[in-house]
Amino acid sequence: MTLLDPPDNHHLNAAIGWIGLGNYADANEELEKIAPVFRAHPDVLEVRCQIYAHAKKWSECVDITEAIIKLDANRADAWINRSFALHEMGQTDGAHDQLLPVGDKFPGVWTIPYNLACYCAQLGKLDESREWFKKAIAIDEHTVRRTAIDDPDLIPLWSSMSGTVWKRSE
Repeated sequence: MTLLDPPDNHHLNAAIGWIGLGNYADANEELEKIAPVFRAHPDVLEVRCQIYAHAKKWSECVDITEAIIKLDANRADAWINRSFALHEMGQTDGAHDQLLPVGDKFPGVWTIPYNLACYCAQLGKLDESREWFKKAIAIDEHTVRRTAIDDPDLIPLWSSMSGTVWKRSE
């Protein structure tokens, strides 16, 4: 995929900066300054997806991430974000089914097996949830434990593990 040239890359970087400051409206304004021909660039679409996710426009997030995947299927965040948006729309079966094909494709990305563990827990597939959770732990134990301790999507998994208690270690 080609890199954006000035001034478009400056607008993209400014949008990323605005998101970092929590200002999604100005981030969107910066994206609108990018030449129309480059607004479908995967880097631009990823930032647009962040803006829509912040606004909880989940259907639009699904559309954007599907476009990113068509352009570059090697972007793990697109797969993760599409499934997350589906889950937020109440389509946890679809979230699981869309993320499962890349369950092992990105071996250094803990979020994929973690999210699969969450989706499986919500779907009552507790053995499968446990296996995905173990894979996530193997990638980044500290981050996964810190994230999982308060994640309501994992409550069915914790409930099924009688006598197992995690303590917060911050």
